[in-house]
Amino acid sequence: MNPLLSIPFAIPFDQIDAAHVVPGIRELIGQAQAAIDAVVNNPAPRSYENTLLALDRATEPLDVALNIVRHLETVATTQELREAFNAIQPEASAFYSSIPLNAELWQALKEFAATPEAAALTGIHQRNFTKTMDAFRRAGAELDEAGKKRSEAIDVELAHLTTKYSENVLDSTNSFELYLTEESQLAGLPPSARAAARQSAEAKGQAGWRFTLQQPSYVAVLTYLDDRSVREALYRAYATRASTGEHDNRTLTTRILELRQEKAKLLGFANFADLVLVERMAKTGAAAQAFLEDLHNKTKPFFAVENEQLAAFAGQPLEAWDIAYWAEKQRVALYDFDEEELRPYFALPQVMDGLFEICRRLFGIAVEETAGVPVWHSDVKTFAIRDAATGHHLGSFYSDFYPRENKRGGAWMDSFLTGLPRGEGWDPHLGLICGNLTPPLGDQPALLTHRDVETIFHEFGHLLHHCLTRVPLRSMAGTNVAWDFVELPSQIMENWCWEREALDLFARHVETGAPIPEELFNKMKRARTFRAANAQMRQLSFGIVDLALHTNYRPEVDGEVVAYSRNLLGQFSAAPLPAEHAMINSFTHLFANPVGYAGGYYSYKWAEVLDADAFSRFRTEGVFNAEAGLAFRHQILAKGDSEDPAQLYRNFMGRDPDPQALLARSGLLP
Repeated sequence: MNPLLSIPFAIPFDQIDAAHVVPGIRELIGQAQAAIDAVVNNPAPRSYENTLLALDRATEPLDVALNIVRHLETVATTQELREAFNAIQPEASAFYSSIPLNAELWQALKEFAATPEAAALTGIHQRNFTKTMDAFRRAGAELDEAGKKRSEAIDVELAHLTTKYSENVLDSTNSFELYLTEESQLAGLPPSARAAARQSAEAKGQAGWRFTLQQPSYVAVLTYLDDRSVREALYRAYATRASTGEHDNRTLTTRILELRQEKAKLLGFANFADLVLVERMAKTGAAAQAFLEDLHNKTKPFFAVENEQLAAFAGQPLEAWDIAYWAEKQRVALYDFDEEELRPYFALPQVMDGLFEICRRLFGIAVEETAGVPVWHSDVKTFAIRDAATGHHLGSFYSDFYPRENKRGGAWMDSFLTGLPRGEGWDPHLGLICGNLTPPLGDQPALLTHRDVETIFHEFGHLLHHCLTRVPLRSMAGTNVAWDFVELPSQIMENWCWEREALDLFARHVETGAPIPEELFNKMKRARTFRAANAQMRQLSFGIVDLALHTNYRPEVDGEVVAYSRNLLGQFSAAPLPAEHAMINSFTHLFANPVGYAGGYYSYKWAEVLDADAFSRFRTEGVFNAEAGLAFRHQILAKGDSEDPAQLYRNFMGRDPDPQALLARSGLLP
């Protein structure tokens, strides 16, 4: 039997292969279509149960199976799996696009809308009904037949193009490697990075030291390596990923933008940002732009000062591949702080144990490692989350933290299964967290940077949002919230990586077990806001170029997309960007998904305002205050999209967010 047709809680990753994808997904599409037809043809009077809930359930087996296939293509891709995924994706995309364009289904929803039951709906059910009707309208339910066909065709083409974009980024990243053969060439590089480069070369059967564009390798070189020519080589390769030869994304980027704009116009919106933001907290592209510009204007004076100080410190003109290197030297000089000093205190197993203990104290949950569960790679571990008071199984998750050539870059959380009420209880949720962190060396556990630790806490915040949800509708549970709210649970978790009480739970020297010395901790805290304006400008640049591309950009007026984007990004860079800089061709947040963060990258900064302000409650009441922690669990994490996110925030804080909180935390107030 095809394992994709019936997914148990212990997903049989060891049984799923490429040959199952096309027939399995095709059969599930047929089943989902039959379920939708049953909604349409139901002879009983229209009700919430036989219309809205039946529609919510109709695609669940297909949703789950397709997400599993997409996940495997992301973390364990093969040529056969890629071909199978690409073969079935147009059919899946066409099916999903057809749902809101189904005239009979839209008529069924309108018939229910006219019933007394619909008028009497309250709470989450009323919200679900309203959002469903609005989503159908935004997707083209009221278009004429020609418009519906065009909308579906756009969705299918976008699915194909964005998948190809992602593949090109992965293949382009993997196509680069640089070997150094003389130890003298490694001057400045920390021992951990040298050992990783040696291990990477040995894995390829080569002598010397191997460097790649994977984050642990790339960041170490740009930050520490004295050899400027090698830094330049890696920088140029990274900045031009997916921009040359067979992996060039230039035409794909342009076409994706064209299709998104066409879709927005077809559906009656001025631009794509307005289309995707109407259901988010910002509401419009213009409002999101105004938010970013306000932060930009407040950050610019600090940004200028930071860059003047760095240039003076370096005593030479700086290129883009010099910034991280000289900034690290300046930080060491100013604060006597080298982040590599922290690495021995952040062994991955201890970090995970500390994270779980923090969550036990705050949210009343217990996390334990499990065994015997099928996984997709030997690096993957599995865990169960239980309510500490009752022992109830709330959810389980997989962790996959190390880079591989068949795995995409970055860090992310995803969900496989959403638990719903069953009898007197609740089915558990199932999710995962992935990263590309510094891997173990030899017999030693993985020793992480502080930024790696923040990344784990961040993704675990997303996971908690999924696994602690108590929303009885799958489509409104967990992380299915407005994308400018979804980063709040993840970003607030990063705050505990800076608190002494929290660090003492897990930041212990790998050899001696000693906590971080007070002097080193104080250096780390003092250096926290070092070049904070540059860090902020980097994120603002991504959000501003995203909104520019999805609101204002017109190729016939603004020219070629790479040059246009480079000129915009250059205004936020501490050094001139080289002429071939083409970061937009590897910006997977925007272009590796038909929607993704397109028109919504500002969400990171929006949520930073929320998290900086929300954490002030823990600062006031105690970083391990159980009352505040349980309030966050029950008023934010458990609520999903059951209420307006602004109201959820007010429920937790008792007021609207203070926009000054982020600037204060970053040291960017006058």
